[in-house]
Amino acid sequence: MNNIKEVDVLIIGAGPAGSIAAREASKNGVKTLIIDKKSEIGTPKRCGEGIMDGVLEKVGIEPDERWIARHIDGARLVAPDNTSAWFTSENLETPSTGIILERKVFDKHVTMDAIRNGAEVMLKTEATSITRKDNYLLVDIVSFNQEYDQIKAKIVIGADGPEGRVGSWMGLNTKVPLSEMESGAQYEMTNLKMEKNDTIEFYFGSVAPGGYAWIFPKGYDTANVGIDVSGVKGEKTALEYLDDFIANNEETKDGQIVEVNVGGNPLCGVFDKIIADNFMLVGDAAGCVSPITGGGIDTGLESGMIAGQIAAKAIKEDNLSEENLQEYADYVDENIGKKFKKLITVRDFIYNLEDEDMNEYIGAIANANITKLSTKALLKAMIKVSPRKLLKLRKLL
Repeated sequence: MNNIKEVDVLIIGAGPAGSIAAREASKNGVKTLIIDKKSEIGTPKRCGEGIMDGVLEKVGIEPDERWIARHIDGARLVAPDNTSAWFTSENLETPSTGIILERKVFDKHVTMDAIRNGAEVMLKTEATSITRKDNYLLVDIVSFNQEYDQIKAKIVIGADGPEGRVGSWMGLNTKVPLSEMESGAQYEMTNLKMEKNDTIEFYFGSVAPGGYAWIFPKGYDTANVGIDVSGVKGEKTALEYLDDFIANNEETKDGQIVEVNVGGNPLCGVFDKIIADNFMLVGDAAGCVSPITGGGIDTGLESGMIAGQIAAKAIKEDNLSEENLQEYADYVDENIGKKFKKLITVRDFIYNLEDEDMNEYIGAIANANITKLSTKALLKAMIKVSPRKLLKLRKLL
């Protein structure tokens, strides 16, 4: 006979989106469990670790220097001919500041916050299938201690990342076309010679076909150095493009690698359907990933927070139907999905530019009087160069 553990909310995945969902559900008085197949929360990291100021406060997380690797003052955009557009406190009236996280510490912090609010966590525990039974879901698991074989939950929240399977188990279409999937690689490196070691850098053009390369500082000579390339435009692997970028960049060519991270990144935007009876998807698993930057910490936290609140509300109302969970899907569409649809149009234009055009546009941006860094401000500067070519993008302003 199977050993069954019963909970109100089961969250599959202990990343920031899943853990903040657990925090919200637990503090609203429902029995919540997080499971994760990894043995350590926060590893391996799958991102550049950057986040803008204000994001954490929005979701009720107090910034803590223990998991802040670097405070960031603005950004640098670099064209194929090395033309640079700088946006720092030196030339912006409105600061564009942020932080580089130490995800191995930050992710644990968010999970611990969920625990302090009443959530339970089981590591080295993998969900293998989901079955619907009456008005609940029965999740088969494989756990290192084999105390339980199944978990019975009123609501399951899928937070299992960009390559997650939970959504498809529930009949949701979470397949990402190859043309919408980026292949990513990143090294954490030291002994770098950065021009400004408190500014994040983005490199565009043929150095990263259909994507971009980046340098995100984590210390005076340490940074995450990575690349995203299109799954259909690249002729080499992401690692090969990254190695070429590092070898030919003055800031990185003498650096040494201390950590390697690889993985896929969906840039399709929020999936058409992210809920079902007794079920919700959050974070990367829901497609809450920026179609331009591939970043998803901010939207993952936001979607997770709302999902946890609505899950608790649905359980208290004893109404676990898709119709009653629609409030979550509507929130994500209004606050994340619609914005991402616009960014897809921008992405398709930018990532299809030839190097010569990219040089021209970044040159125009560098010479524009931009006082507040935003997608809108950058587009305005680009449109002045070739208004006819950018007719489609004008509609987004």
